[in-house]
Amino acid sequence: MKKTTLLINCPDKKGIIATVTNFILAKKGNTVYIEQHVDRELGEFFMRLDCEFDHDEEKLALFKESFNEHVAKNYNMHWELYNAEKLPKLALFVSKYDHCLYDILGRYASGELKVKIPIIISNHRDLESIANAFNIPFKHIPVSKGNKKEAEAEQLKTLKEHKIDFIVLARYMQILSANFVDQYSHKIINIHHSFLPAFPGAKPYHSAYERGVKIIGATSHYVTSDLDEGPIIEQEIVRVSHIHNVQDFILKGRDLEKIVLSRAIKHHIERKVLVYNNKTVIFS
Repeated sequence: MKKTTLLINCPDKKGIIATVTNFILAKKGNTVYIEQHVDRELGEFFMRLDCEFDHDEEKLALFKESFNEHVAKNYNMHWELYNAEKLPKLALFVSKYDHCLYDILGRYASGELKVKIPIIISNHRDLESIANAFNIPFKHIPVSKGNKKEAEAEQLKTLKEHKIDFIVLARYMQILSANFVDQYSHKIINIHHSFLPAFPGAKPYHSAYERGVKIIGATSHYVTSDLDEGPIIEQEIVRVSHIHNVQDFILKGRDLEKIVLSRAIKHHIERKVLVYNNKTVIFS
């Protein structure tokens, strides 16, 4: 049996769940999990459904064609169907910080992250030894103000060569152009610190310590052309106090970044995220 995941969002209307599940049943499929949400303010319906088919790829292609014609068009659906057994291909972008890279590769090596990682791309060579330790190809593409356009062109070429499905910026310290982001819409995941109040700049933990903040955190989101304004996938916080020094802030922050980024990656690869109006619906 092929396990398949169906993601749907459309204007809310009576009968959507019954129509979809009955259609799957009529096509010899079996629904094994379903979760839905209705945004009352927007009048929008969201659903994630897992089903099983005793079908090959050719029959699944015919199912998709028929579903679109007889169900999706009637409800004005935006929908995607995924083979849940197919491992997506992830490209990691890194610079010099290694904590998120080590964490992701450790989870990958242990089988916790159900992905393939064909390539690690970096604007520095500092983390090449880590890639080598995990037997993953490492590509160094220097980035500067003068060569940014050419560097991104080489990055995109590399991603297409490896048939990459999505990208994780594991503390990649470069801003991606709008052109780059548009080619991987809602397929680039970033991680950064979150403070109340916010502290930009090169040393945010030092600024937060000097301000005496009581909460620090981390946010993982999809990248858009608006810097750090993309749809949020996952967040977490931890309390700090006067007994903690700057190094404590940094260590706690890095721990949060690892945890939050790994959760976001899992949500994405398990097809549990639906993006709508620059917000996300995260299914359980």
